[in-house]
Amino acid sequence: MALDPKTVEILKGVSTATLTTVLLKKGLRNVWMRGTMPIRPGQGRLVGPAFTLRFVPAREDLATPASWGAPISTRAAIEAMPEGVIVVAGAMGVADAGIFGDILCARMVRRGVTALVTDGVMRDAAGVLGTELPVWCDGIAASPSVAGLTFVGWQEPIGCGGVAVFPDDVIVADDDGAVLIPAAFLDAVLAEAPEQEAMEAWIMTEVDRGVPLPGLYPMNDETKARYAAWKASR
Repeated sequence: MALDPKTVEILKGVSTATLTTVLLKKGLRNVWMRGTMPIRPGQGRLVGPAFTLRFVPAREDLATPASWGAPISTRAAIEAMPEGVIVVAGAMGVADAGIFGDILCARMVRRGVTALVTDGVMRDAAGVLGTELPVWCDGIAASPSVAGLTFVGWQEPIGCGGVAVFPDDVIVADDDGAVLIPAAFLDAVLAEAPEQEAMEAWIMTEVDRGVPLPGLYPMNDETKARYAAWKASR
């Protein structure tokens, strides 16, 4: 499950905005998870394989405080989390049931989890922030998960923010939210995303010089030639 350190290094240098552009060119339009925003500024850009958690709507006989001690529970799932993963919890956008609080987040930190991404909400805001677990979520609620959700399993395909997430897909999260790279597309993204980032950085220098956008972004043949010459001179 662990990603190669070089892979992590490359993807930490590529914004989620750039990744969506690269994946769009591959025909993948739906890779940005709606409702996944950083719980606080300054969390940086983090990368890791997806470890999925699945919630379904609450059912009164299943979504009870007693369920927290069951073999299939968020507590058991946390103990199965390998170091370095980004936990992706599909909570169907439920905004009035916090899926995790400070105690569970503290345990994830001790397990070496890189981050938590969810289209749901958190609870115990001050305590969660105190654990320093990087979190991307859709807000805060005081109510516990069982007020609106039933936890049903981990490491299976889920939906999060309208995106299909499979275990071991790659997650990149930054200030713009969380983006999924399907595992089958990882090599292509690693090959193309740094060049896309470099090209857009060069375009910004041209904008700063006062170059008009038509023919610059997107590039026409003359601009492509100038860019190629610039690269060759470096």
